[in-house]
Amino acid sequence: FRFDEGGQIVAFEEKPKRERLHDIGRSMPVGSMLGNAPPDKPFVASMGVYVFSRDVLFEVLAAANAKDFGREIIPAALERYRVNSFLFRGYWADVGTVDAFYDANIMLTHPGSPFKFSDPRRPIYTHPRFLPAARFSDCTVREAIIAEGCYLERCAIEGSIIGIRTNVQNGATIRRSVLLGADYFESDDDQPARGDNPRLGIGRDVVLDRVIVDKNARIGDGATLTNAARVEEADGDGYYIRSGVVIV
Repeated sequence: FRFDEGGQIVAFEEKPKRERLHDIGRSMPVGSMLGNAPPDKPFVASMGVYVFSRDVLFEVLAAANAKDFGREIIPAALERYRVNSFLFRGYWADVGTVDAFYDANIMLTHPGSPFKFSDPRRPIYTHPRFLPAARFSDCTVREAIIAEGCYLERCAIEGSIIGIRTNVQNGATIRRSVLLGADYFESDDDQPARGDNPRLGIGRDVVLDRVIVDKNARIGDGATLTNAARVEEADGDGYYIRSGVVIV
């Protein structure tokens, strides 16, 4: 973004290359009603949230014959309409890549995290699932977020997020990992349908470090996923590695 002194948007460029930033210049001129940007952060980025008058939106869409708001529709609207901004100064993080998604989630477990779901001034609610509370049996847990419906048995959890309905079995160790949980509970009665596949969740004596585990994943007894070789990119049978993070 680039603004005039009154805070109106006068220029908008979607994801400019680094070499273009010097040509674009500071987002806010000196004396702007929006305030002065810090010298080390002279640019204002779009969060991708747009509010239009209904008629104006239809006109812009018809005139521009375009579909991309950032690259086409907003720049075209600047030529005909007054486009203003709401300057958001709260927490925001880009999660558009695997490593950014991973870092943003792991950051939530840190004591000094800039964002907390339980902030009493602005708590974050999820939709009700009416699940039982998480259950722990002789576990060691440090700096972790554990969702409802989980059952953890004699395991160690550190700096990790454990999603809903996750079952972590005896002897497992989970460090710096994000587990998205499961969409359903699995019982012993499901054994015939499961066949030779492991139980839903994390098996006995599993070791996970810097891993993203997708929903409804099954990791069998004794598996170790730590990327000890520090591979940056790889595609395997049922797993991927992106920016050094293992994805199951």
